[in-house]
Amino acid sequence: MTPSRGALFQLKAVSKAYRRGGETVEIFDAVDMEIERGEFMAVMGPSGSGKTTLLNLLGGVDLPDAGELWYEDVRIDRMSESQLAAWRARNVGFVFQYYNLLAMLSAARNVELPLLLTNLPAKTRRERVATALELVGLTDRASHHPAELSGGQQQRVAIARAIVADKPLILCDEPTGNLDRQASNEVLEILQLLNRDFGKTIVMVTHDPSAAKFAHRVSHLDKGRFVDSPEPAMIGEFRS
Repeated sequence: MTPSRGALFQLKAVSKAYRRGGETVEIFDAVDMEIERGEFMAVMGPSGSGKTTLLNLLGGVDLPDAGELWYEDVRIDRMSESQLAAWRARNVGFVFQYYNLLAMLSAARNVELPLLLTNLPAKTRRERVATALELVGLTDRASHHPAELSGGQQQRVAIARAIVADKPLILCDEPTGNLDRQASNEVLEILQLLNRDFGKTIVMVTHDPSAAKFAHRVSHLDKGRFVDSPEPAMIGEFRS
């Protein structure tokens, strides 16, 4: 099998199950899915429907029991652990519900962390960090530590960290789950900006229908199967 032309990521007949105690819990059974390059996709579904498993598969953190994972024209399910780590470092940025910032580091140093795995000189790293913080509106908070930032500001730092290495795919796990509506909208508008103006492909898991309206497409997970919804009402404004 080969990937479909134009798709950034594909799951082909993917199956995944976990052992819990003496029980086998099936998450996906021969599931197919496509994500287009430059798409902003929201994934919704009840707890246990497979949303986190999907992000783990897309991020190369976990591998299927059967089936194929294609990123462009490369099968990542055939990669070794070291190859997957290198692939993630080049291609995938993660944004988590709980920010995952290091408390002892400033915002700028937290953002810089992914660049420390590269061969970039210090000056170039500083320039990229400054650009990323500017994009999320936190230039004036670069020297602040996480405890000195609001939840919304911490999540914006996390987004800056995800984009600082200019990776094409951003995976968001409940990025507004701990935020009030105003802070949530600020974060979602940044994700829209990254998608619209910088061509980032974004897959966002969310329980919030209001957050899902910021996406191009909403896909519902139900018992390990995908059911796409019509485009959200806000998408017309987003594309204008």
